[in-house]
Amino acid sequence: MKNSLYIIAALLIVIWGILYFNFQTGSIVHALLILAGVLILIRIIFNNSLTGK
Repeated sequence: MKNSLYIIAALLIVIWGILYFNFQTGSIVHALLILAGVLILIRIIFNNSLTGK
């Protein structure tokens, strides 16, 4: 359960790659990549603040 944000972020990156390289989706597909990056940052920030590092 601790790695659920990493799993979601990885899935979003995979979906972004599929949509970006296979379909003409426009610029809205980049929102998936941004969302994945935000999820990874949230996980890193909260992990460091909770462990006291």
